[in-house]
Amino acid sequence: MCGIEEQMVREAFLSNFIAPLGPMVDAFEEEFSTYTGIPHCVALSSGTAAMHLALRHLLDAGYAQGETRPLVLASTLTFIGSVSPATFEHCDITFIDSDAQTWNMDPDLLAAELARCEQNGRLPLAVIPTDLYGQCCNLPKIVQICDRYSVPVICDSAEAMGARYGEDAEMLKAEKLKREEGLRHAGFDGWASVYSFNGNKIITTSGGGMLASHDKELIDHARKLATQARESFPHYEHEEIGHNYRMSNVVAAIGRGQLQVLEERVRQKRELCATYRKLLGDLPGMTFMPEAEYGRSNRWLTVILIDADAFGATPEAIRLELEKHNIEARPVWKPMHTQPVFANTMPPEPAYHMVNRGVAEDLFTRGLCLPSGTALTEDDIEEIATIVQGCHR
Repeated sequence: MCGIEEQMVREAFLSNFIAPLGPMVDAFEEEFSTYTGIPHCVALSSGTAAMHLALRHLLDAGYAQGETRPLVLASTLTFIGSVSPATFEHCDITFIDSDAQTWNMDPDLLAAELARCEQNGRLPLAVIPTDLYGQCCNLPKIVQICDRYSVPVICDSAEAMGARYGEDAEMLKAEKLKREEGLRHAGFDGWASVYSFNGNKIITTSGGGMLASHDKELIDHARKLATQARESFPHYEHEEIGHNYRMSNVVAAIGRGQLQVLEERVRQKRELCATYRKLLGDLPGMTFMPEAEYGRSNRWLTVILIDADAFGATPEAIRLELEKHNIEARPVWKPMHTQPVFANTMPPEPAYHMVNRGVAEDLFTRGLCLPSGTALTEDDIEEIATIVQGCHR
């Protein structure tokens, strides 16, 4: 917390507007829209709720008309909240592997899979790429590929507040597109984008999320669905099933304060990563998550890859050594296609498939997320680095 939040929460208390919705929610949505440049936003209880409402809108709008089980294509290297909403709506899911350069959804594999889908006469309801660990996916290229088939892109930018990207260099050359001045905020080019303010994110409201879009109809419908889909009658009238996904006025007050220091948080995260690189970058068998040439990662987490033979220890050995000193590190996200819950099932249950080059599995095997909180001091980072160096020796 930066201190501004306490003042804004006090304002919410003094207004006696504590329940879900309220002036702080309205202001948070407006300020979020101004920061990201995405015109329409609705504040919700979580990023998972935001993803669910985006998919619900597509289904209600008839995008998967005639499909018993709609199909969704999604990144495999991600947090489960990115894809669990698709299971709420009984969708089949095809997971797309990562590319080695950015660790995000491989656009070439996506293009090949969409071509196969068209050939089979079954295009997906949506494509869901993830901005992994605060690094933007190659969204312009992904959107360009999906536009050929009129497939909406819902960008999971839950980890990427404050991250930015530009046009893909190859696209610029091939399509002669004019690059906009500056970089766009994570998720900007998607049909919809999803953000999280969970307690571990770069800014937090303790729990909460945002759904943002250039499509006002989506946001208006999502706002209605988030409030139990109540119709505009004096009594409670319902023509469709909704959800209780609203953000409270108090939580939004925290978010408004956090939003004011987001750029500072990005600076701190990037400096932290640079310090780790300085202290550990020369160790044999260790590399850091690369930064895409087309953007600026927020470095939500500093992530390393370990070649155990060259380094002399496995990522798990390093994690356990840090744990002995009461320091928490974690493995990279376990790919969704390897999760027991997504083991292939028999009809009429949803089916899960994988388009695989083995990149995500390799990243999971060799990856380790180092402590990355903005409260870390230089002494903390040096202590962590010393322990990691000791594992090499």
